[in-house]
Amino acid sequence: MDHTALLALFDRELREGAWPDGPGARVERTGEVVRQVAAAPGWNGVLWSALDEAAADAAIAEQIAHYTGLGLDFEWKLYGHDRPADLGQRLRAAGFTPEPAETLMIGEIGELALDAEPPRGVRVEPVTDPAGVDLVADVHEKAFGADSSWLRDQLLARLSADPDTVVAVVAMAGREPVSAARMELVPGTRFAGLWGGGTVESWRGRGIYRTLVAHRARAAAARGYRYLQVDASSESRPILERLGFTPLTTTTPYVYTP
Repeated sequence: MDHTALLALFDRELREGAWPDGPGARVERTGEVVRQVAAAPGWNGVLWSALDEAAADAAIAEQIAHYTGLGLDFEWKLYGHDRPADLGQRLRAAGFTPEPAETLMIGEIGELALDAEPPRGVRVEPVTDPAGVDLVADVHEKAFGADSSWLRDQLLARLSADPDTVVAVVAMAGREPVSAARMELVPGTRFAGLWGGGTVESWRGRGIYRTLVAHRARAAAARGYRYLQVDASSESRPILERLGFTPLTTTTPYVYTP
């Protein structure tokens, strides 16, 4: 499949045809906008839009009014190929703040290099219970220097209510959690999404991130998925390219706080 067709499939299945990303969330379709509304600590924001220059500003104002009326911060997830071409400028003018851009990368599982193994002394364990979720949250805080309470709550809820839609793993060195990641499986699509891959600083550069990508890829293939999708940072993009992932476009979170 060529890049244009693959990007169109991604838009159709994961954005325009989006499913709620967890218990308590709902996807709403209004006009030419698809958005998610979720109670805290869930993710709230615009997933897809098909706007032209004449309709863009009114659609932006409508989303601001909707989420502000609910008392929620939200994100407009803007992709590099979205239209109109100046949508990012319009969002900034409306009061949104852009966060660092990432690269949308997609890999066809059957063509990826999945022979990675953990370094000596490290083992990969599935996360299926609260104790495992605590290990994932601990790695997240150490790897990213950010509060992980939202991740703990979200992952616990997902494992409890929809366990077939998420795969979480933690890499252990003895009794120490040194890396963790999760994969979200979208029913009825050909895509599984890789999220949250992080390794504590003292264990980086040893191939653990690559190992967790390969582990999740094999799990996705066993469940019948064809593609993996990643919003890649500048640090993870080179690793993913070596594994066989293809960069397709950019994705930038535009955040609005009432």
